[in-house]
Amino acid sequence: MERQRLDKWLWHARVVKARTSAAALVEAGHVRINGVREKAPGHAVKAGDVLTIGLDRTVRVLKVIGFAERRGDAAAARVLYDDLQDSQE
Repeated sequence: MERQRLDKWLWHARVVKARTSAAALVEAGHVRINGVREKAPGHAVKAGDVLTIGLDRTVRVLKVIGFAERRGDAAAARVLYDDLQDSQE
């Protein structure tokens, strides 16, 4: 798999608790892909894309490094992305 729907990836990476919440987050304009605001939950993300996500008074900057067929536990979700805020601090 080299691409995945944005809402599905956010759910698999455990950024949100439900896929409908991921879709609502994207439709509200709180997600940017490589600096460009995306409002379509079905937009495909690929490895190397940088997502900027506004969540509950915080901003997360994640680089997509992998995909999953199914939603796993937190450890499985952690291998899907690099948290770019960790590397800056």
